[in-house]
Amino acid sequence: MRHMLTRTLTLVAVLMQAAFSWAQTDSSKVNQLSFGLNALTHGEVMRGGLPRDEGEVTDDRSNFLLGRFRLIVGYERPGLEARAVVQNKSVWGSSGSQSLNLYEGWVKMKAKCGLFAQVGRVALSYDDERIIGTNDFAMAALSHDLLRVGYEGHGHQAHLILAYNQNAENVYSSTYYADGAQPYKTMQTVWYHYDVPRFPLGASLLFMNVGVQAGKQDDKNNQPSTEYQQLFGGYVNFHPNHFTLEGSYYRQAGKTVDAKALMGKDTEAWMASVKATVSPNDYYGFNVGYDYLSGDDNVIAPEGQSWLIYHDKIRGFTPLYGSRNKFYGIMDYFYESAYVKGFTPGLQNAFVGAFGNPTKKLHVSGTYHYLAVATKPNGLSRTLGHSIDLQASYNFTKDISLEAGYTLMFGTETMSRLKRENSSKTARWGWFSLVISPQLFSTRF
Repeated sequence: MRHMLTRTLTLVAVLMQAAFSWAQTDSSKVNQLSFGLNALTHGEVMRGGLPRDEGEVTDDRSNFLLGRFRLIVGYERPGLEARAVVQNKSVWGSSGSQSLNLYEGWVKMKAKCGLFAQVGRVALSYDDERIIGTNDFAMAALSHDLLRVGYEGHGHQAHLILAYNQNAENVYSSTYYADGAQPYKTMQTVWYHYDVPRFPLGASLLFMNVGVQAGKQDDKNNQPSTEYQQLFGGYVNFHPNHFTLEGSYYRQAGKTVDAKALMGKDTEAWMASVKATVSPNDYYGFNVGYDYLSGDDNVIAPEGQSWLIYHDKIRGFTPLYGSRNKFYGIMDYFYESAYVKGFTPGLQNAFVGAFGNPTKKLHVSGTYHYLAVATKPNGLSRTLGHSIDLQASYNFTKDISLEAGYTLMFGTETMSRLKRENSSKTARWGWFSLVISPQLFSTRF
């Protein structure tokens, strides 16, 4: 294992050295420097929803204003790019002393032949963002500290991503990692995408090996270990005129760390999805689709309580680092918040929607979701409930826009049992986001 890692790092170093030389060769050409900002003001009001603690019934769970401010600096010349994004996120009225962070900070070296090497903190987005995405609706969003090398050209894209995370620059006890900026200790990812020439078809393959720390740092009897989970699968996008057909399939294997037991459990899970979109013209369109995410079986929910049998093998699929609000209803009841006892009975999401542009600046959409568990709960229906998402966005100018949405959730007894309280059965949630993102300054020298 050590020799394999050494050879991999040596190969990466050679590629980076070559990339640096290519960048230096082009250093006499045009340089471009830009400054911009992104200011987002977001508000939410929810009536009903999930209780914070067992036995607590919450009427108004969300009622707040939130601000996110990003200062963006970019530099580019032939063969070299750099980007830094400083982000502050805070609720209106809070001190915000802990909310300032570096959201992105990276340099990227590129060769004319299509090879590149990138290192730093990067916001990743792959395919439809189901597995790896920015999750921007969560406000703080996702980014990763990594080294990425690859090739892009002639319809081919191949990326290799390597990440290794640590809590601090410690000489001793430096193998333990928890509660850091990223949710994993190590991550190795290979992604390949191909666009068929002169044919509206693109396809991707993805493999991930994610290592998560298990155990406690100060537990002398059970030393912490790193448990590895593998994900592999693919995504296809067929997009002739006025029609798009998307499909994906992924499997998970290896180990998943149980948050309560702090140990790795065998994992055997999978998911599949399909989505069709029809846009006869620029003014309106329709979409329909279905998602299936496997779940743990033997779900028990007796009268007056709800709990799940302890499993040696986890069959509940986890979307890892994707943009979850994009797929399973914008409220995302199912992967942003856990079911009772930390297990999941999986999810079936059948949806149909319509969207349109009444005016050049206004875009509206509406989507209905039928939601059900993937496994059969003992004594309960599979149906979780029904959700209706309504959204609208208006562009005042090219850098000022207003987005708003309203969601109605109608849950069943199954939803109530698996989420603890009757307050989770129904919810009404409204939100808005004002986004102002001007480019402040740009120059060439």
